[in-house]
Amino acid sequence: MTLLLLGLLLAAGVILAGGLRMTGLADRIADRTGLGEALVGGALLGAATSLSGVVVSLSAALDGRASLAFSNSVGGIAAQTAFLALADLLWRKANLEHAAAELANLFQSALLLLLLALPVLAYGGPDISVLAVHPVSLVLPVLYAMGLIGTHRSRQAPMWHPVKTHETREDTDEEGGQDDTPTWRLFLAFGLLMAVMGLCGLAIARLAGELTDRTGVSASLVGALLTAVITSLPELVTTLAAVRRGALQLALGGIIGGNTFDTLFLTLSDIGYREGSLYHAIGPGDMFWLGTGMAMTGILLLGQLYRERQGPAGIGLESVGMLGLYAGAVALAAFG
Repeated sequence: MTLLLLGLLLAAGVILAGGLRMTGLADRIADRTGLGEALVGGALLGAATSLSGVVVSLSAALDGRASLAFSNSVGGIAAQTAFLALADLLWRKANLEHAAAELANLFQSALLLLLLALPVLAYGGPDISVLAVHPVSLVLPVLYAMGLIGTHRSRQAPMWHPVKTHETREDTDEEGGQDDTPTWRLFLAFGLLMAVMGLCGLAIARLAGELTDRTGVSASLVGALLTAVITSLPELVTTLAAVRRGALQLALGGIIGGNTFDTLFLTLSDIGYREGSLYHAIGPGDMFWLGTGMAMTGILLLGQLYRERQGPAGIGLESVGMLGLYAGAVALAAFG
């Protein structure tokens, strides 16, 4: 048991270090390519920091652990959304959702709610599958791709603009144009870190499965509160690092984009799970975490629209709501 826990701690440490390095690279790539912090944070950084979680869910599904695969995905979405509230505490000048106003992040938040609603429909609907894959799993990546296109178009030709205030932080080049590192080297370093994340995810999946078998703790609880939190550590590190750099749109976009990408875990897990539809092999505990993630995303979306300047403890009411909801969910799952 001690070796299992040490292995998980080692993997967590590697993920933390890699995530910190990824933030700086993503910010430089955003400045160099002109794609912007919100889009790079939502697509590139969000997907890259989620890679270890992808491997955990797919590996668990291949081993027939449907609950672990599902709860790792949706539990990570809840945990990562709570990280934004912690980042809000770090940015003392104004509420983070106010200062990081960006249409791309609003668009992706609404997209995330749509993507999370589809597994609910699959769970409550008839048990159908094509080659042991539910049709919803095939729709998810299509909607995700369409969402990326819509996000890019909304940035290039926005039909809506947030009101600029003294606290609003613009997407700027923090390097001041002094970075002369070749762009291909930035992408190469980013790719190598992604590979490390993937290897760590494989190790975590094996260790978590062994821990579940030895302790008898439910796979849903292990997935939502252990593997999901460990594989979400890059999002915590990259979000806090981005806020310290003043790249607020990158911080917000990285979390929202990472959560949106995490819904694709379900597609890969359903493909890897060969005993039928993944959505009809899970239980109420897994759906509880899906509902938690949806509720927290709804609060976040409302917070971005309302854009409160200051709230309790210098953070927005949405941050208080997200932290309270997540803490309550953890308490109910662990002790209920």
